[in-house]
Amino acid sequence: MNLTLCLIKPDAVRRNLIGSILYMIEKEGLTVVALKKVKLTKDQAEGFYHVHKERPFFGELTQQMSAGPIVAAVLAGDNAITRYRELMGATDPAQAAEGTIRKVFAVNKGENSVHGSDAPETAAFEISYFFNAMELAG
Repeated sequence: MNLTLCLIKPDAVRRNLIGSILYMIEKEGLTVVALKKVKLTKDQAEGFYHVHKERPFFGELTQQMSAGPIVAAVLAGDNAITRYRELMGATDPAQAAEGTIRKVFAVNKGENSVHGSDAPETAAFEISYFFNAMELAG
C-alpha cells in the first residue's frame, strides 16, 4: 500500500470535472484518503513545481496552475503511483491511451486536467506540500 498525490488542475475544475475524475480514480480501485480544494498563488505554484524551474514551460505551467482553484487529493492503494500514472495517461492527450483521464478530459498538452506524483520521493514532497499528517484519513 502506498500513497500518491493527485491534482485536478484549474482547466478541469473550471469545466466541472471533479466528480468525473474522482469516479475514474475510485473505479480503478484507488482510495481517496485526503481531499481539498485550494487556490495556489503564483509563488506557491512555483514552489510546488520548483524541479521544473529551468524548463521552458515553467512559466506557462505555474501560470496555469495559479489561474483558478485546484483539487488536491491523496490516493492510496497497492502500487498507487504507477496505477494512477497509467490512469492519467500521457501528458499529451493526443498520445494518451483510450480510457485514460487525459484522453477523455484534457484539452491539450498544457491543459491536461491532472497531475500525479512520479516516484515515492516525489509523492512524499508533493503530499506534504498540500496536507499535514492529521489530514490523511485512511
